[in-house]
Amino acid sequence: MNTKTAQKWICMACGDIYDPALGDPEAGIAPGTAFADLPDDYMCPVCGARKSDYEPMSEAEA
Repeated sequence: MNTKTAQKWICMACGDIYDPALGDPEAGIAPGTAFADLPDDYMCPVCGARKSDYEPMSEAEA
């Protein structure tokens, strides 16, 4: 797995973590899908926040 697909992202509204290794199967996002490759209209599965409300997690947080 390369760095691009290993980066986890956190929803700043609710704390949900998008892990590219897992994807988001309930939203039709396959495992291995990098955050940058998510559709622009991707929404947090927990609170409905927009993709722009996610920030990259630091390695200390992950």
